[in-house]
Amino acid sequence: MRWTKGDRDGGPPGPRGYHHGNLKEALLRAALELIAEKGPAGFTFADAARWAGVSPAAPYRHFRDRDELIANVARRGFELFAEALTTAWDDGKPELMQAFDRLGRAYLDFAKHQPAYYSAMFEAGVSLDTDPALRTASETAFAVLRSAAEKLVALMPSQGRPPALMVALHVWSMTHGIASLFGRGDAARRALPMPPEELLEAAMLIYLRGLGLTTGLPRG
Repeated sequence: MRWTKGDRDGGPPGPRGYHHGNLKEALLRAALELIAEKGPAGFTFADAARWAGVSPAAPYRHFRDRDELIANVARRGFELFAEALTTAWDDGKPELMQAFDRLGRAYLDFAKHQPAYYSAMFEAGVSLDTDPALRTASETAFAVLRSAAEKLVALMPSQGRPPALMVALHVWSMTHGIASLFGRGDAARRALPMPPEELLEAAMLIYLRGLGLTTGLPRG
């Protein structure tokens, strides 16, 4: 039901006023825009309803509470993130190190161009156990990084070879740190006297050479 001016004490409808379309989608869009404007902790369930242009009770038709709404935004973000990483990695083709570089750039690109999704995914404090689908989407995205790490580790001699999971976690930590600090597309981005892509490339070069992985790396 459309929320009228009278329902809202004479206030105007929300920026994404809901008419007779998909209420769930309207609320997800409202949450995404509110996250972009105020951060994941900066709005209430009622704010999302107001932004969508519906009554305060309407969101309860689809979501238990604000956390479930944000969890749904995060799940959709992880699904898009996994698609972007999978496309960039392309199973390591045509050359492993080139694909690895594309993977890192895709991570930074997502943080830059989808900052609201990125915040919902990593900064909203919503437990992955909130929704099995959210956990699955998160694990699907991480599986792309793990697959890349497994192929990288396979280049090393078997003796002294580090666990692929550990390498994946190291790579994730470095990439996520650079993306969160320097590669964002919102006001939380820190100034950096170089492109974040160059910082990530340098960090990965040092890390991989430290592991003894020199095949395919640029020589400097």
